[in-house]
Amino acid sequence: MESGDCNGLRPRMRIIPEMPAFPDLKSPIVMEGSQAEERQGFGDLINSNGKMELEYVISKKLQLKMKAEHLRCDLIRQFDSHVSELVDSLIEESVSLEPTPLPANFSPSMSDKERSKLRSIRPPNGEGKQFVNRRSLLDELFEVNHIRTIYHMFIALLILFILSTLVVDFIDEGRLVLDFDLLVYVFGQFPLVVCTWIYMCVSASLVPFMLFQTWAQSQCGSGGHPRLWSLLYGSAFLLYQAVGLGFLPTYVAVSNSLPPASSFIVILEQVRLMMKTHSFVRENVPRVLSAAKEKNDSVPLRPHINQYLYFLFAPTLIYRDHYPRNPLIRWGYVATKLLQVLGCLFYAYYVFVRLCIPQFRSISLQLFDLRSLVLGVFNSILPGALVLFLAFFALLHCWLNAFAEMLRFADRMFYKDWWNSTSFANYYRTWNVVVHDWLYYYVYRDFLLMSGMRFRAAAMFFVFTVSAVVHEYILAICFGFFYPVLFCLFMCFGMMFNFILHDRRRGPIWNVIMWTSLFLGQGVIICLYCQEWYAQRYCPITEPSFLELLKPRSWSCHRQKDGMAESQGM
Repeated sequence: MESGDCNGLRPRMRIIPEMPAFPDLKSPIVMEGSQAEERQGFGDLINSNGKMELEYVISKKLQLKMKAEHLRCDLIRQFDSHVSELVDSLIEESVSLEPTPLPANFSPSMSDKERSKLRSIRPPNGEGKQFVNRRSLLDELFEVNHIRTIYHMFIALLILFILSTLVVDFIDEGRLVLDFDLLVYVFGQFPLVVCTWIYMCVSASLVPFMLFQTWAQSQCGSGGHPRLWSLLYGSAFLLYQAVGLGFLPTYVAVSNSLPPASSFIVILEQVRLMMKTHSFVRENVPRVLSAAKEKNDSVPLRPHINQYLYFLFAPTLIYRDHYPRNPLIRWGYVATKLLQVLGCLFYAYYVFVRLCIPQFRSISLQLFDLRSLVLGVFNSILPGALVLFLAFFALLHCWLNAFAEMLRFADRMFYKDWWNSTSFANYYRTWNVVVHDWLYYYVYRDFLLMSGMRFRAAAMFFVFTVSAVVHEYILAICFGFFYPVLFCLFMCFGMMFNFILHDRRRGPIWNVIMWTSLFLGQGVIICLYCQEWYAQRYCPITEPSFLELLKPRSWSCHRQKDGMAESQGM
């Protein structure tokens, strides 16, 4: 073959010098010469080594082509991921950087109003949360057909739940049952809920703002005793937080025995408004104190009432005088998000009707032992996972995006890619960014500032304690009983996993471990709270003592049932 190749090359070397400069490659002379040389080369290849070597060369070429395609796909995927990470980091760095002063020749003329707006969007000294114009992550992901297919799969599962419920009801009752009695029950006494919500919103709109404005005038005015005025107005604000927003809504929910969903609305709004009013005071008090120290009573230091009212309804817990805004409201987008919230509500209804109520209505009549507990937990993993997804999608994505669109609020980063977390530390930071920001800036960082930037472990423990207490308070008021399952999961397993599954854990196996722990925890929560719910109904206590209120009823409910059955049998 080598002699054939060499013989095939020699005629070409002799022909090339005789060709004119820049010949026509399609001329008959060149075409005939090249075709003759190719026939001669292929003839030598077949005659010397046969057809097997030609097939081997073709197969090798195909293998190399496939390897090149795989390599190209891998390179494109890696390049895309690196570019995305680089762009995200550049955006964060560019937002956090202070603008460098330009020469007078090149600095654009800005009015005092524009400068004031720029200062109010950016926190003082470059600290605090930076608000920028960005979309929610799921809105971007749903533009990819592969990701949207997962959304379609959940819709198909909802259709199957509806069909199974209709078929079972038709077999049992002989007719289609469409009364939605569970939804009617959990949203009972709704007019009282609306009245309580109106009271909380009106009081939160007036009381903190008026107290702050009066206090700011006492600090920047010529009157004396500023510390005494600070003590007076600070005590009045804390009294309003404890009684006006704290005690009264809780008393309404408990004294009227509001159903779970109605109680959730009241208590969640109570917690939201308390966090917002604290943020308003926390962000503006240092500005007034620094202005009073510098004897500077400028207008931007005192926020206007319309800025405060916008903050009360904006989907953020960090106060700023101004936020990045979108130019238009997409009412079709708002309607879509609200319809998705309604769809998630019906989805949760069918999850409880088909997966939870039939199981725990019978399990609560059985002996509370290890076997029933284990079976109940593993049978609750599927409904627990579905409730987790529905709560995330309905509240953190649809509800917050609907209000953000109606208010033209442009920063839509209410969550991050928590599903890719390989550590619980990252999961806590990315699951609910709105609440995490409040806990970080007003609990964790303020704790460090008061302790002189020491005791970071104690600050983290304090954050977990505050979060666990508030979560357990919400569930205790809404369900009507005290069963600190979520508190124990937060303080024990949550703290432990936060240090064991930390940010240095990388790789797919840690993401699998995170999801397994998350699903198992949801199963424990659904199982134990459902068991306690039915135990409270099956074994009521007319005049319980304080210790009986703290003791879970599901631990002893079966004994009372056995005693009642024996007395009836006798």
